[in-house]
Amino acid sequence: MLAMDQGVVEEWLSEFKTLPDSAVSNYASSLKDKGALVPALYKVIRENYSDLLEPVCHQLFEFYRSGEPQLQRFTLQFLPELLWSLLSVSAARDPHTSGCIEALLLGIYNLEIVDKDGQSKVLSFTVPSLSKPSVYHEPSAIGSIALTEGALANHGLSRVVYSGPHLQRETFTAQNRFEVLTFLLLCYNAALSYMTSTSLQSLCQLSSRVCICGYPRQHLRRYKGISARLTVTSDFLVQLITGIHYALCNGEVELGSKALDDVLYRAQLELFPEALLVGNAIKSSLHGAALKSNNKEGARSIQVEITPTSSRISRNAVTSLSIRGHRWKRHESDAALGGVGIPEISVTGVSGERMPNGDSLRLRPDGDTLGAASEVSLDPRGHDSSTRSQEVRRQKSNNKASFLS
Repeated sequence: MLAMDQGVVEEWLSEFKTLPDSAVSNYASSLKDKGALVPALYKVIRENYSDLLEPVCHQLFEFYRSGEPQLQRFTLQFLPELLWSLLSVSAARDPHTSGCIEALLLGIYNLEIVDKDGQSKVLSFTVPSLSKPSVYHEPSAIGSIALTEGALANHGLSRVVYSGPHLQRETFTAQNRFEVLTFLLLCYNAALSYMTSTSLQSLCQLSSRVCICGYPRQHLRRYKGISARLTVTSDFLVQLITGIHYALCNGEVELGSKALDDVLYRAQLELFPEALLVGNAIKSSLHGAALKSNNKEGARSIQVEITPTSSRISRNAVTSLSIRGHRWKRHESDAALGGVGIPEISVTGVSGERMPNGDSLRLRPDGDTLGAASEVSLDPRGHDSSTRSQEVRRQKSNNKASFLS
């Protein structure tokens, strides 16, 4: 570590200790103007044997415990690098060099799982309904949903998933390590729009390293770090994919694409269905769309499909509305032709319907024809054969008289 970087970090450590409580907010706003501070802190975190690592971790925890949102986000931007330092040291089986990092991560976790009154938090997440548009999907893109009794009963209902309460943790163990790290990534993803490009790059590098170390793809990526395999969970990979999705849409196309492929590679090896589902869905949605932009400046966003203004109902769909519209158009065309009416098709008296004797019913242009045709019943079960024959003969005579006149 250069002496200049060390001097920047030492100055940062000393100025916050003498800061009064009334000046914390202004101090938090001024941190973004310290351009040399963040790179210097990254160097301290990456050097596990640095003498400044312990005071830096203590300072970052004080930032988070202060409750000032800008100071908390300043600490969270280093979370991916802190996670990798912890996991790499754990894989090397040298836990003594990561004690201060463990204390920092556990301190953030224990602060986040309780509210201001010290009560355990229960986080809730609303699962979007497939019948209503959201930032995650468009009903029109899914296709028609069958109107079954169950679908109608659940229409408009929202499913809420709860997480918590979470237990307080005093130390990392093999059983609770990824439970804590997954929750910390959830907190990091909640503040993604405030993260810098350096932090997003660190997240992508963390994702790739965790997923390929100890596997053949490590040689393909030419990563010469640790070669031990790191244990992961499906929930941990899902949180990584969430952050990668945001990085892909905000300028980190190359690193984000590699990280997403590496996470999917590990999910396939581990047979994690949740990670495969989320990862492949994001990969399909971003294919040839959001990856075109490499702009790292401006507003942060995630590309989604916008609800179209025009209807996507098929023109060939037969509905009650389309039937009424067809009748209105027909009546308007009749009026344009001078009032010559075209008789409506009747279910019981259809023009051209074949009778039992082989003749067909034809309508006359005058009004009597419609009345005569309506008197003929096409249901042979309602009349005897003699009555039916009389009606047919009368219809023939009427048609013949009309033709001669």
